[in-house]
Amino acid sequence: MAYTYPAALRAAAAIGVADHLGAGGSTLTELAAATGTDPDGLHRVLRLLAARDIVRFDAAGRIHLTSKGSALRSDAPYPARAGVLMFTDRMFWTMAHQVAQAVSAQAPSFARIFGMSLDEYFDRDAGVTELYYEGMETVSDAEHPLLARAYDFPPTGVVVDVGGGRGGFLLTVLREYPKLEGVLLDREHVVARHRLDAGDVTGRWTVLPGDFLTAVPRGDVYVLKRILHNWDDERCVRILRNCRAAMAPGGRVLVIDAVVPPGDGAHQSKAMDFMMLAARTGRERTVAQLEPLFDAAGLRIARVITTASVMSIVEGVAR
Repeated sequence: MAYTYPAALRAAAAIGVADHLGAGGSTLTELAAATGTDPDGLHRVLRLLAARDIVRFDAAGRIHLTSKGSALRSDAPYPARAGVLMFTDRMFWTMAHQVAQAVSAQAPSFARIFGMSLDEYFDRDAGVTELYYEGMETVSDAEHPLLARAYDFPPTGVVVDVGGGRGGFLLTVLREYPKLEGVLLDREHVVARHRLDAGDVTGRWTVLPGDFLTAVPRGDVYVLKRILHNWDDERCVRILRNCRAAMAPGGRVLVIDAVVPPGDGAHQSKAMDFMMLAARTGRERTVAQLEPLFDAAGLRIARVITTASVMSIVEGVAR
């Protein structure tokens, strides 16, 4: 019954509970009125969330946010609300429910389950698309500084963020390394909404619409953050090979994914891999599974850097 917790978390995020709980907390009646909910039903949701340290009830029965729960507020430094709503979208719920079919010999496609392709699922509703991008950005924004500081980028040169979305990670890298230049490569409609137009990095970046499955521009460091896990082995090799073909002498390719560690210990990468299996879009890989992909692309893994986040940085150099 562990799924009841993310379901309750989704409910609290959807009705905006956190934004209605100020410094002094709130009574159940006040909170129900503010959120337009039934007091009894709301109490039952919050009681479950209190057991998970999202809210707490004081001796007088007033409801307060915990430090953990405050991440659900829209004014939190790294607001988690969009991420919660994204990861609990019906797409993920439904696909996870179908995992028994996903591991069968004839796994059904996304289109057979939803009656449309994944692209059509997003295209039919601008709100769903915006929620997905906002959710991914809030998750990513929290890990960007941890990743940028975990790797010793060269003091000068060109960093190419391959499939870098709106450029949040590239912006962080450029700020951490003030002499680096950057190129943001992604589909045209994505880079059209880039975040690089900040005064402290003016003149040090270029936005390039394109398809990384076809070609990438010349650079010194290629960043593939949450990219390879979306693709099968064949297309991963194609992406890596494109980077190898374009990179300057002494260049490096950084695959940043939730690398699955050996052994049976708990690690968030294993839950993420389950989600990738459910969504039928790719997989999280072990180092042993990444090695032949690098090798086929003319690269070798020089080192693997674990970070304070779930993500690891796998550095590839010319073979």
